[in-house]
Amino acid sequence: MRRSFVFSFPLLALLVTALVAGDGKKKVDPDRSPSDKDKGSKGAPFFDAGAFLKAYDKDNDGSLRKDELPERFHYNWDRLDANKDGKLSRAELQKGVFYLQPRRRPSDVVFVLVEMSDSDEECAEELQIIYSFLRKLDTNNDGKIQPDALQAAREGLVKKRVDTIFKNLDADNDGKISQAESRGRIKEHFDELDTNKDGQVDRKELTRAASEKPPKLPPVKGTTLPRKNPGEGSEKPGNGSDKR
Repeated sequence: MRRSFVFSFPLLALLVTALVAGDGKKKVDPDRSPSDKDKGSKGAPFFDAGAFLKAYDKDNDGSLRKDELPERFHYNWDRLDANKDGKLSRAELQKGVFYLQPRRRPSDVVFVLVEMSDSDEECAEELQIIYSFLRKLDTNNDGKIQPDALQAAREGLVKKRVDTIFKNLDADNDGKISQAESRGRIKEHFDELDTNKDGQVDRKELTRAASEKPPKLPPVKGTTLPRKNPGEGSEKPGNGSDKR
């Protein structure tokens, strides 16, 4: 189960691309010349807009109406239909291919854990850990997790981590970690952690560092997608009833 879980993250991304790209490669567009291959936009790799168009263009008018596409492609129609004419051209498909599928969410890891497990007993253990932790976050027992509960849980996790580090490194039990006592990442970043420059890292300094959030990365232009709504399924390629 652990082996499958490790490989599930890149596989998850691959499944998203495959679900769209697979539709796009169903047929080869005989009208597509080599010079047209990448003209006009930088779409997703392996996505053949011409083949995708042919696969779903029921009236053969060279464009796609909303009712010609499976429902899973409807949710972001307004972004795909750039010129607002009520249909999708080949150029719009190629340019907006990233809008054909919802962006994956961190919470999808739970669905991947269930799907990719090769040991139900071990999978159940991992899910039980997650479930037990989530139940503790539901302090009101109303089936919901409030932001203040998250903050309290975060502080508890940081405290536990700091306590463990001091237990392992603070050899003389003076409540501080000297440079001689430091190991690993603490030693590597000792000067950054020692903010008051007294040659030691105290509990307050380590807690502050452990509580810092990573800097936000700027969004990649043209690839930022809206999130799925909670509860939307994790449909696997090939499970849909639509003909592909």
